[in-house]
Amino acid sequence: MPGILWLASYPKSGNTWMRAFLANLIVDPAEPLPLNRIGQICPSEPAERWFQPFCKGPVADLDAAQVAALRVRAQERAVSLNTNVIPMKTHSYLGENHGHPIFSMKAIFGALYIIRDPRDVVLSAADHFGLTTDEMIEKLADPGAIAAAMAGTIVHEMQSSWCNHVESWTRWNHPGIYTLRYEDMVAAPQDQFSRVARRFGISNDSGRIEKAIAFSSFDQLQKQEAEQGFSERSVHSEKFFRAGRSGGWREVLSAGQVARIERDHGTQMRRFGYL
Repeated sequence: MPGILWLASYPKSGNTWMRAFLANLIVDPAEPLPLNRIGQICPSEPAERWFQPFCKGPVADLDAAQVAALRVRAQERAVSLNTNVIPMKTHSYLGENHGHPIFSMKAIFGALYIIRDPRDVVLSAADHFGLTTDEMIEKLADPGAIAAAMAGTIVHEMQSSWCNHVESWTRWNHPGIYTLRYEDMVAAPQDQFSRVARRFGISNDSGRIEKAIAFSSFDQLQKQEAEQGFSERSVHSEKFFRAGRSGGWREVLSAGQVARIERDHGTQMRRFGYL
């Protein structure tokens, strides 16, 4: 049955890397798929194009409450127009916004949730959002945090705090929701990406999976961004694909900053082996 396979994560946790892998796996191109085609194969939920059919004017004219009221309808319409499962990116937490559910339960095929050590998330997200490290630490702890809309491109996303985000997606004991850690993707890409491909019935072909992994390696993505650019790069960042490693926080964060993050998010960090 058609539906949305949610590719969910807090920002800067490996979502685009996973989308690059899935796009290459689905299309099975002879050469690495151009970066800017990723969004065609694995689109983003906040893209204005999903909301435009319900608007008489520009989507950007809607306020946040009006957008929130349309999300479920937009998702269900997207499913109605497709005969296949749609891998779709989201950075929203699994909850409500302005009294409306953010996700349609009728439209869901499954969910892949990617989690990353929040001490590393802080560094990458600060660069992406144009914030200082301390400002990003505050945002990470804010239960009302949103990613602002960009007129003509995307509507807002309700992120909440890092710990709320993680808890909202991972508290369900449901076979349709699969959680993996960014650190495991870095350490064992062959194993982790293969698990995803087979779990969601995308491909059992080992050769095809290996090729998609190679075509979406971090080195390959960095090379493509340098040569082609990437439409999803933030105006605040020099590049979208920065380092692609784990544990960099040890070289950058102060003891006080580490203590604050661990105090704010310790419960979920312990659940996933970060403490």
